[in-house]
Amino acid sequence: MVELKLFVCFFPQELNKNPVEGFSAGLIDDEDIYKWEVVIIGPQDTLFEGGFFKAYLTFPYDYPLRPPKMKFITEIWHPNVAKNGDVCISILHEPGEDKFGYEKPEERWLPIHTVETIMISVISMLADPNSDSPANVDAAKEWREDPNGEFKRKVARCVRKSQEMAFD
Repeated sequence: MVELKLFVCFFPQELNKNPVEGFSAGLIDDEDIYKWEVVIIGPQDTLFEGGFFKAYLTFPYDYPLRPPKMKFITEIWHPNVAKNGDVCISILHEPGEDKFGYEKPEERWLPIHTVETIMISVISMLADPNSDSPANVDAAKEWREDPNGEFKRKVARCVRKSQEMAFD
């Protein structure tokens, strides 16, 4: 029963009915509904504007009870993206209580979340980094201390590289 529900939740055509600006998403392989590729367009009026950032969403077999993992394939310099590309935002954290007491349960994964809500959260994260709980401590430090200096230069380099690679 869960697998049938999972298939309906995953079906990419659902995204076409109510498209959300700023990203595209689809299956990497039509035979594997658990692995998706997304491209996020850097939000306007942010340092990421003009970038094309590719990422993979990997869903667990017990989705929607547990969250997917998201990993940027395109290099991105951001406090909430680990240097290896792993995205660290509340919506993708396992449901329930936060053992560190930083997040409320309702900020974490809930089975009602969809690819759309995940992408909206990630786009919001790009526009408004959370340097209080960083996955990339160096990026968070630069963001806090000098967002228009070294941080801005590194993001601009990532945007340029993403543009060059966008059509490869």
